[in-house]
Amino acid sequence: MTQAPTPTVDTVRRLARSLLKDSGHGTGASAAALDVRLAGDGADPTTWLVGTRYVLHLAPDRATGVRWRRELRLREVVRPHVSVALPVGVAQGEWAPGLPCTLETRLPGGTAEENTVSAVGETDLAGLLTGLHQVPVRQAEALGVPRVPPRSLETLRRAAGEAVELLDKADEFEAARLRQFTQAATVQLAAQAGSVVLVHHALTGGNLVVGADGRVRGVLGWDTAVVGDPAEDIAGLARAVGAPAAVRAATLAGYGARPCLRGLWLARCDCVIHLAEALVHNATASLPLLRTRLRRAWEPIMLERVTDLRDSDAAP
Repeated sequence: MTQAPTPTVDTVRRLARSLLKDSGHGTGASAAALDVRLAGDGADPTTWLVGTRYVLHLAPDRATGVRWRRELRLREVVRPHVSVALPVGVAQGEWAPGLPCTLETRLPGGTAEENTVSAVGETDLAGLLTGLHQVPVRQAEALGVPRVPPRSLETLRRAAGEAVELLDKADEFEAARLRQFTQAATVQLAAQAGSVVLVHHALTGGNLVVGADGRVRGVLGWDTAVVGDPAEDIAGLARAVGAPAAVRAATLAGYGARPCLRGLWLARCDCVIHLAEALVHNATASLPLLRTRLRRAWEPIMLERVTDLRDSDAAP
């Protein structure tokens, strides 16, 4: 396995300058004058901002590089189907022997952790879900996007049951709140055959580019996309923007009650499990974000009270 060296600012600056020049996007400035900095406080040294217009990704290993190169091709397949912006690849190369790097455009805006998604922004999310459903599955798989089976809600419910007991003792969450999610409900909310679509699979707040006006301007992080259960993206949105907004967006996209509620419970179980794991391992730095995700996913929605699952549609 190739051992990734630790990139320095000077190394990244020279690399960015070379990639910009080779791609015809040269800045006209010297390498020393090119503004290069890590993508955020505490960020790992694999993602760098280059000026105000570009982002440079340095693969820490070859497997990651393969995923990133697949992402470049996948985005071009997805782009015609969605109204939100996706990054555009500018240049590729190697930043160390056997370790790829990609330079791409930077999408302007904040994240869903910084800016609240508005009602109009929910229609942007609906358009995203609709577009993902329209991408030909065979075309995605031809690029190497893996197909994954749907998760067992009963297995997840049992794990969440153990997690909420720990959270209850830590005064983080009332275990009784999970009791409404019964074994019978997991059967009703089982994934439906033939409902597989292209799934982004990482719709976190950090991967949603949101403007100050609440519009969703772009989506990042396509390297973990899979072909599988559309409820996983509904779950991602529940954690990122809240259960009501996620369900409204999915409903606007044409999804019926079953996938919406399945996504809701995927998110809720995931959140209690992840928070419990963080407490056990004393991962204090991650606790604020995990608590926020838990609160968002457990926001109540009217759909839980009025739905007859027998008559709901599985997908648009």
